[in-house]
Amino acid sequence: MDISLESGVGEQLKAAFRQHPAGLAVITADGPDGPAGLTVSSVASVSVTPPALSFSLGGTPSARAVLTAPSFVVHLLGPRHTELARAFSRTGPRFSSEQGWGRLPTGEPILLGAAAALRCVPLHLVPVGESTVVVASVAEVRLGPVGGRLVYHNRTFVS
Repeated sequence: MDISLESGVGEQLKAAFRQHPAGLAVITADGPDGPAGLTVSSVASVSVTPPALSFSLGGTPSARAVLTAPSFVVHLLGPRHTELARAFSRTGPRFSSEQGWGRLPTGEPILLGAAAALRCVPLHLVPVGESTVVVASVAEVRLGPVGGRLVYHNRTFVS
């Protein structure tokens, strides 16, 4: 029996986090059907020594592509990336030539205008309910233009 559903705690948790602004990132990987990616608001720094970060993913096809990839890129977004965040949060085609994406020498898809692009290798995949918490080592950091913010707050992208 899932006590959170009966007590309403799960819905209350969603309502609480809608009120909590969170930074945005797009995670990309090379999937079995080509490049895959999705927008997330759960990226957190875990450690500087060794360099590591974490995030949570649901069970979407794009999430499964990231979860099964040997490496992926976490793109931290800034105020110029609202449309990019929207594109990677919807179903359907996500990569377009207008986004200015390419591939790293190691093969992962990269969004070239991101505020930062962090090439990562998964360390731990921790199943939690219908989600998976990913802890990854950061193998490479590419810094982009500095300035501003883009957050997700109350189901809206805010720059």
